[in-house]
Amino acid sequence: MTPAAFALAHETAWPRDISAHLLAGAFEPAPWNAVLGPTAARGGPNGVLLHRGALIAQWGDTRQIDMTFSVAKSYLAILAGVALSDGLIRDIDERVGVTVDDSGFAGAHNGAITWRHLLTQTSEWEGTLFDKPDQIDRYRSTANGGDAMAGHKKGDPRPLQAPGSYWEYNDVRVNRLALALLRRFGRSLRDVFAERIMAPIDASDDWRWVGYRNSSVLVDGRAVESVSGGGHWGGGVFIHAEDQALIGQLMLADGVWNGRRLLPSGWVAAMRTPCPIRPDYGLLWWLNTDRGFKPAASPESYFGLGAGGNITWIDPANDIVAVLRWIDVAALNDWIALVVAAVKRG
Repeated sequence: MTPAAFALAHETAWPRDISAHLLAGAFEPAPWNAVLGPTAARGGPNGVLLHRGALIAQWGDTRQIDMTFSVAKSYLAILAGVALSDGLIRDIDERVGVTVDDSGFAGAHNGAITWRHLLTQTSEWEGTLFDKPDQIDRYRSTANGGDAMAGHKKGDPRPLQAPGSYWEYNDVRVNRLALALLRRFGRSLRDVFAERIMAPIDASDDWRWVGYRNSSVLVDGRAVESVSGGGHWGGGVFIHAEDQALIGQLMLADGVWNGRRLLPSGWVAAMRTPCPIRPDYGLLWWLNTDRGFKPAASPESYFGLGAGGNITWIDPANDIVAVLRWIDVAALNDWIALVVAAVKRG
């Protein structure tokens, strides 16, 4: 079976009505499951596969605009690189509160949080943002494993640890990172991403990145919407597979496009560096350290992962970029094995 046929035959079990799925408690029960941002019904499975920059497989409607959920987190890491390049972040080990003064990083606990902590999901940030308390995602596990949940359920109270000492996949804290980046840029992250990333790589104008009905903040007297780092409560990135593949190619090319450096030298390597306490996670990108995530993929592989089977796979060892929309994640390793075998056959 070809990779395209395999992907089409292994569609996610997620329903087409995303809004109903979220309200039914896809991530958490009421009242914490309140949807604050826009949603969209999903389309069918689709995707693209590139090898050495050339399109070698394509399936479904690859210009179908869909929610991409937590792949948006990986795009926030790209924007952090832009901020670093511009001097808006001087060092990712600097405390966020040094340059972000909006009360979100005040006090002994939150005041100790660095940019690296936020980017590695080890911040332990405490608070409520846009009506969502960070407790919603305490004790949260992920499809990629996670901390032991024995005796607990997601949302149970958990004693906080020192920033940098505990890993937890937490959307509220990621949204706090997005707001901190907005504070540093002083403008919409959607606009920054459009100008600094999407326009230079010749992406379409079909995508959008949005937040919530209550996520606007004042910047110099102007209301600016803070985007979300996923679709957990609606919002996030709405995009098609072809544009996502261009972003993947930029990553594969170390942040350089047509001879122009869009990301600072070393930033892609930094995003791919394992978190000391979570070796299959970098800076908001999932890693394949020791082939622990997908054994069929090279250990150099890294992934942007979104709920419902939204995958961006980048494999520097084999010069592969793949985007899969709405695949059954249980079948992903077998799909990767098909691709690697096909590439090796030439």
